[in-house]
Amino acid sequence: MDATVRKTIEDLNEAAARHDAAQHDRLDRWRVLEPDAGRFLWFLAQSITARIVVEIGTSRGASTLWLADAARAVGGHVLSLDIDAEAQAQARRTVAEAGLEDHVEFRVADGGAALASMPDGAVDLLFLDAERPEYPSWWPHPYRVLRQGGVLVADNALSHPEEIAPLRDLLRQESRLTVTTINVGKGELVALRR
Repeated sequence: MDATVRKTIEDLNEAAARHDAAQHDRLDRWRVLEPDAGRFLWFLAQSITARIVVEIGTSRGASTLWLADAARAVGGHVLSLDIDAEAQAQARRTVAEAGLEDHVEFRVADGGAALASMPDGAVDLLFLDAERPEYPSWWPHPYRVLRQGGVLVADNALSHPEEIAPLRDLLRQESRLTVTTINVGKGELVALRR
């Protein structure tokens, strides 16, 4: 990771900490991905040579930066989906500031509907960081769109286990998935399609 991307991530995390400290309502917080979870995604994406990355839940673009830098390293691309146009506009500026705009497509769209429209096996890495209770209603698309060897990661597996449990249970029912939880950030539910 080059110094520009690293500095952009650091600046965004500092701005988010200041902003979120003044917010009482969870929905008003920026909710950016923690640096250790970002490093995990960055490493994972490169490890599996993730050229097609789909992120659902852009927020202010912290996870987008980690994923885009990894995608750049392997000749890949990130599709970042969110229903919040204002947050995505800020993420777009942040990604451009980091010099990663050629590796990200931003789309204001519902994650479930977008997944439903994607072909089977089209995604190398799917990162879910949206409204967790919605994930089961998107089924079976989070599984269906993964290629063999592809990975699904859902954030907040340890901070909100009761909200992640329905997705975890669906993933565990698929015999071609290996499922675990990684203790970084707020917890990452990880599923590998064998």
